Amino acid sequence: MAVKSAKSRERVARNFIKSYGRVNFRKLLESLAAGESGQTIANEFGVSRERVRQWKNTFGEVITHYRVYPEVDRILRERRTA
Repeated sequence: MAVKSAKSRERVARNFIKSYGRVNFRKLLESLAAGESGQTIANEFGVSRERVRQWKNTFGEVITHYRVYPEVDRILRERRTA
């Protein structure tokens, strides 16, 4: 996987805005953050899924977060009564 520099990411973002507009840039980022499919986004912008994948990798990163349910966390924090 190629690592892009901050300058390169900024250049691609500015080019996107020049081609599609700031409103559509925000819409793209919101769609990516919401986990919409690459095909859905590609159809909306008239590009390939590969282009959407490239934008996704250029403009941000996917972070998976595991959240423990409160009732399970409470059990973990309980003091042992012996």
